[in-house]
Amino acid sequence: MKWRSCAGAALAVVLLASTSSAALADPLAPTGRWSAYSRAAAQTPPMGWNSWNAFTSDLDEDKVMGSAQALVDTGLAAKGYRYVNLDDGWWLKRRESDGRMIARAARFPSAATADGATSFRPLTDRLHGMGLKAGIYSDIGRNSCGQVFTSTFPNQPEGNVAEREVGLYGHVDQDIALYFAEWGFDLIKVDGCGVRGLPSSDKRVKAGEYRAFEPIIDIDSLGRTNIVKVRELYEEVGRALDKHNPDGDFIFSLCLWGSADVRSWGKDVGAMSRTSEDISPTWGRMLHNLDSVSRRALYAHPGTWNDPDMLFVGKGDFGLEHPEAARSHFALWAMVNAPLLIGYDLRKASPALLDILGAREVIALNQDPAGNQAVLTFDSDEVQVFVKTLADGGKAVAVFNRTDAPAEVILTAEQLKFVASADVDLTNLWSGEAQRFKGERKLQLAPRQTLLFRAKGSRRLADGIFLSEQPGAVNPAFDGVITPIADPIIHRAQPPWRGTRGFGERPRYGGWGGAQADRTPFDQELAIAGRAFDTGIGVLGNSRLEVRNAGFRRFTAIVGVDDSAVDKARVVTFQVYGDGKLLARSKPAKWGQAPQDLDVDVSGVKLIELVARTTGQGNADPVTWGDAALRR
Repeated sequence: MKWRSCAGAALAVVLLASTSSAALADPLAPTGRWSAYSRAAAQTPPMGWNSWNAFTSDLDEDKVMGSAQALVDTGLAAKGYRYVNLDDGWWLKRRESDGRMIARAARFPSAATADGATSFRPLTDRLHGMGLKAGIYSDIGRNSCGQVFTSTFPNQPEGNVAEREVGLYGHVDQDIALYFAEWGFDLIKVDGCGVRGLPSSDKRVKAGEYRAFEPIIDIDSLGRTNIVKVRELYEEVGRALDKHNPDGDFIFSLCLWGSADVRSWGKDVGAMSRTSEDISPTWGRMLHNLDSVSRRALYAHPGTWNDPDMLFVGKGDFGLEHPEAARSHFALWAMVNAPLLIGYDLRKASPALLDILGAREVIALNQDPAGNQAVLTFDSDEVQVFVKTLADGGKAVAVFNRTDAPAEVILTAEQLKFVASADVDLTNLWSGEAQRFKGERKLQLAPRQTLLFRAKGSRRLADGIFLSEQPGAVNPAFDGVITPIADPIIHRAQPPWRGTRGFGERPRYGGWGGAQADRTPFDQELAIAGRAFDTGIGVLGNSRLEVRNAGFRRFTAIVGVDDSAVDKARVVTFQVYGDGKLLARSKPAKWGQAPQDLDVDVSGVKLIELVARTTGQGNADPVTWGDAALRR
């Protein structure tokens, strides 16, 4: 589908929010309800083990149960690693007579049944008996990623063309009922290769090996991707999961590798959503995957998380011969609230590796119940500072050296939103060392090192909290992005599956223009008529933000059209709703006009909605909710 400039926000919901009955005619109209995905099973990021990075599709029961037993025996399970996930390689075929999926009993002996139908119930029962959860893998298309992209790997589906169509397409309700109601799985990871890689022009399709599925995803082009259709397919799976899991105790993992503008809607459809293509055990690819999630703090919340892919701690550039890099990988995944899914053969894990993966203080940051993904408070190509507000009111801070050279970094109280004249206490979460400073502290970082601290200090906003400090409670229900734009500032490393063939990796993931904490949608300083703000929410006009209110009495902000806006003729009106009722409205604002103060009584309100309405068509320009805060 070719994307063109659209006739306003009403059409945007048809294009990007799907044509489901839940879609509103006006995406800016208040609903009085939190719209992000919030099933109970993922109130904190899922933790566990996945088979792919350790074994690819060379999977069998001994490897799975050996890894599960290692989770228990090493104490990792007691620290939260509960999910044991089978990735590609478990399936044999789809039975032609009735469409039932048949497991590869030769590799999973406990799945064998007298009638040949196979069942994973004995496997999931064993895992549940160990206090663990069980995950399974599928694809949104007819065929799997293994068939499309790694057909030389072992354990490919067998049989004729129809029997080898092991994906969900055309069998969603049947397969989900089998995997969850009959076999007892607790998580499903749904890939998207089957709707990406089998056009009628493919030589394998021409040879009769597969049926054509004309691609609805083009990983290199948002313009050639049918975003609406892709979302509809995943929503169909979500409905089947709700139907066959009436208690809601399941994880729905979307694996779309950042394509199809999933950044904007994945948070509404599943519990975790991949933000980039596959990680690999190289420093450059880790940076790539981290960058795809690090500026998306407002798109993750308790119940739904950004997923930069599984951990590669213990292998390659993150092997124990590179301890600083290994700890950085783990610490950064913890700070951005990534699902912590180990991708290592745990049967061979050394004590040193287990010390990293089992670091209680680091895990606690990932599992903090407030669910605030860390926000970039200092950003450069060399050094970054991530800050996370914790449920107890304290902060976690990660000071990250992205380079292969030592770095000197100055950490400031202002970056933590602490008072500069008061003491700031830091506790190093790797060493336990404590230190105190006022104003700023100079830090020395080794190559590829991340210094990770808990921080306590006097909060700059003594009577409340800035919205950018609690992104887990702010949901861009509609962020104003009508025509998705590829994000140009994600680190581009050599893809291991292509190397330096072709022209290199160009910007590909939708999200440039999405809502951001403490910066504009295009990564600029927040500013209105020359007045800069170091805290606030930057978003496009024609947007609606949902904000959960935990007993605060006032909402305050300084609003206006951001100085980075290009169209100086548009008029923007800012509106504040409480539980669906209008509480306040700004005067109409234009570029260059002085900012306006909003001070709104939100006593007793559970959900605040912040709407910025503007004139014109297509993507609007940035607007700023400067110093936006909830106060007591």
